[in-house]
Amino acid sequence: MGGARAVQDRTKNAEVERAAPLRALVSWAFFDWAAQPYYTLVLTFLFAPYFANAVAPTPAEGQALWGYAAAIAGIVIAVGSPFFGAVADGGGRRKPWMALFSTLFVAGLAMLWFAVPGADASTIALVLLAFVIATAMAEFTTVFTNAIMPDLVPARQLGRLSGIGWAVGYAGGLLSLAIMAGLVVADPATGRTLLGLEPMFALDGAAREGDRLVGPFAALWYALFMIPFFLFVPDKREGARTAPARPPLAELWATIRDLPSHRDLLLFLIARMLYADGLAAIFAFGGIYGAAVFGWGALELGLFGIVLTLTGVFGAVIGGVLDDRIGSRTVIILSLLLLIVGAFGILSVDSTHVLFVSEVAPKAAGSHPFSSTGERVFLAFAILVGLVAAPVQAASRALLARLAPPEKMTQYFGLFAFSGKVTAFLAPLLVAVVTQATDSQRIGMASIALFLISGLVLMLAVRAPSDTLSLR
Repeated sequence: MGGARAVQDRTKNAEVERAAPLRALVSWAFFDWAAQPYYTLVLTFLFAPYFANAVAPTPAEGQALWGYAAAIAGIVIAVGSPFFGAVADGGGRRKPWMALFSTLFVAGLAMLWFAVPGADASTIALVLLAFVIATAMAEFTTVFTNAIMPDLVPARQLGRLSGIGWAVGYAGGLLSLAIMAGLVVADPATGRTLLGLEPMFALDGAAREGDRLVGPFAALWYALFMIPFFLFVPDKREGARTAPARPPLAELWATIRDLPSHRDLLLFLIARMLYADGLAAIFAFGGIYGAAVFGWGALELGLFGIVLTLTGVFGAVIGGVLDDRIGSRTVIILSLLLLIVGAFGILSVDSTHVLFVSEVAPKAAGSHPFSSTGERVFLAFAILVGLVAAPVQAASRALLARLAPPEKMTQYFGLFAFSGKVTAFLAPLLVAVVTQATDSQRIGMASIALFLISGLVLMLAVRAPSDTLSLR
């Protein structure tokens, strides 16, 4: 009954007949371009491995500390996202909130500069606090950006727009990674960048200033490329309330209380809660794990990041087209199946084994990047993960945009962020605890599979709404 009512409400009140002007669509997609260097440079390929291997006392302790910080950020996001969504839906405007969170996001990224090698406990705490702030603010801004999406195109084009946004984001991440790894960050052993060049800035290699510059660079990139979004993307929805009808907490509680009447939406949010935790943990710890297993430095990590990010661009575009053709639910399920295969494949590799039991020669000291069998197998499975990571995320926000009542769109995207973060502390926390208890990064990483499999099982129970497929 509730599902039917939501469909009627969307048909009556929210269906956008024509797409917004091209400059609005391009500027909306540029949010992903602006924010992606945080995920690519800081969270995955450059800064996180640098922190674990050079800032923290030991790599295992660094992975554990990073995991605890990610868990704290997840709790902040889980608590704040639904509330801010309710506030924004009451007033109808999103950009003032995005400006506030963007300012804090930039500040958090800039503070990563203080991550000096072998830092003392107080400096490590400051860096981790900056990471928590940046992570929380990145998610808060995403809540509002996602909520604007249904106002820009008809529902039949949501999958494509979402996929294009992810593709543009991956392209931005790829370019930013090429700049930092190819021109700025030097390998401590050679003093050369990924391209074999002298760093374009006179940076102190012993103080790892190139690695530390990753945070400020991502901050500047975001500030610059968010300008079109604030100038050209429409903010206030037609017919939006100018003031909340009731306090935000009361509005939020009413929305949560009504969730059981939306069976498929509730099941989807729970499924997404689980598989988003697992996916986030893969990205948070994948680079750290690869660096520890093969002793990768800036050169290998940079190449690794470029390959995966380029793969992600194609995955996002293909997934967006498939979303509008076969439905968001189908894209999510197929992506999760391949993601599980890729995750187990990565875990099957260590310095002397692939597929858990097949022995291979270890990487020779001083050899070329990805010259060993173990590295190549690791890279192949990682490429599979990169190919399907974007479609599962793009299809998830497209499905939510199709399911959510239009007058509560920001609230539901707040709950969407909540579902992605309410237990987000569990995956990194479990990785941290298991890693610390076993002193094995591989065993710690293995715990991620539980979240992916559980999310897939629940997603199979979600019924695609009739209007999702009929709008093709």
